[in-house]
Amino acid sequence: MTQSRDPLDSDVNVPLRAVVGNPELALDPVVETLRPGALDAPVRWAHVSELRDPAPYLLGAELLLTAGVNLPAEPAEIDRYVRRLADSGISALGFGLTPGAYETLPPPLRTACARHGLPLLIVQPRTPFLAISRAVSVALAEAGQREQRRIAVAREALTRAAGDGLGELASALAGRLRAWVALVGVGDVLAADHGAPSPLPAEVRELVATLRAGRGIRSATTELADGTHVVAQPVYPQATASHLVVVGRVARFDGADRAILSVGAALLGLAGRAGSDAAGLGATATALLLGETDVVGGEERRLVAGIAYRRGPNEVAARYDWLRARLDTPLVRLRPGPRFTAIVREAPEIGDLDRLRADGWLAVVGSPVPPARLPEAAGEVELLLTRAAALERPIVAEAAELGLDALIDPGVAAGFAAQALAPLRELDRKGDRELVDTLRTWLAHHGGWDRTAAELGVHRNSVRHRIGQIERALGVDLADPEIRMRLWFALRWA
Repeated sequence: MTQSRDPLDSDVNVPLRAVVGNPELALDPVVETLRPGALDAPVRWAHVSELRDPAPYLLGAELLLTAGVNLPAEPAEIDRYVRRLADSGISALGFGLTPGAYETLPPPLRTACARHGLPLLIVQPRTPFLAISRAVSVALAEAGQREQRRIAVAREALTRAAGDGLGELASALAGRLRAWVALVGVGDVLAADHGAPSPLPAEVRELVATLRAGRGIRSATTELADGTHVVAQPVYPQATASHLVVVGRVARFDGADRAILSVGAALLGLAGRAGSDAAGLGATATALLLGETDVVGGEERRLVAGIAYRRGPNEVAARYDWLRARLDTPLVRLRPGPRFTAIVREAPEIGDLDRLRADGWLAVVGSPVPPARLPEAAGEVELLLTRAAALERPIVAEAAELGLDALIDPGVAAGFAAQALAPLRELDRKGDRELVDTLRTWLAHHGGWDRTAAELGVHRNSVRHRIGQIERALGVDLADPEIRMRLWFALRWA
């Protein structure tokens, strides 16, 4: 059976046993209502309802709590009440015992829950429903943090594996998901690992055909006759589904699994797009995401970097997937600050950068360079970011430099920069003076004391003192525009 993705699959949940096993709640499960695996049912939230028929208002996977205020008197009506709850997909029913009302569990409720396989929990009078809701909320928050850590570790591992080709990447993805993986091209399987069936079963081929018949980036699921759960989705950025990644295992895929699958799909798609340059691209991704510098040659690429814009709503912009979609690349790294760095093949238009700024990011685009020079390009985009912050607008390197790079030998320029800034770097090494950063920021703000101080987070007198140190160390007068130009050039090529 082929299905579109359940929108609730990505929600964080905890197993029912985590709630039942909480000693502070003292919940008493009714044994005859627990079918095999009942305590493994996912709980997404705890909800209180005294409606006679709450089923129309439920989404599934709730722990429903009731004190039986409107519980029907007739056994047949109680049976209908329980059947409706079971059909709605709740994980369990918690029944609160209340002095003067229900001091013991109503036998018809016990019978109905056993008949329909709905786990029934007895809530003692000393346990408020609010305590249960709070415990579930805490457990969900902790589960969410564990998922985020797992996703982050998987992202790094998959990025490393991307440098070794499609086969290694498919194997790494299979290991992270504990599932078999197949990368399906047009008419054939390009890479597979961990026991992927060959040929693919008819149900999987139907799933692939369904995805290719539609439009946009999406995923679909199916369950095979042997109980294997299968998920298929297009690799990024081939939204037209010329290549799909298909994964399968006996256990269902949760939200964290799907996030890891999306990362793997992104890297598989990028490696496939790069063709023979896939290994170089994987190494480039490793260098960007993990802070390494072992990259190899290939088609020119650009670094895009951004800082949180103080006038923008950062809440939306802070999401990795949001930035990945806006920049049309999976190679996005979020850093403290907050900041981001990304590798792209095509430079975003100024209009795209303006939209990024409207959503919270002030971004710059570096010069096109081969992958081997990406570590050098990182210095360029940092300088561009300083200028962008001073100008309060995005910058694209070629537009800003007026083609000057074509006239300058990079080696000669780098040598000049190292010599010119050496006295400042030596002073910075001897103490926490930050003279190079102060010079860069001060020049970007055209010698403005207050704006430089605000950018650096220091008092304006500290800026004046540092600029005095810089003039004495270099033996120059920073009031001279020629000197400022030369030092800005040095910072550009440092």
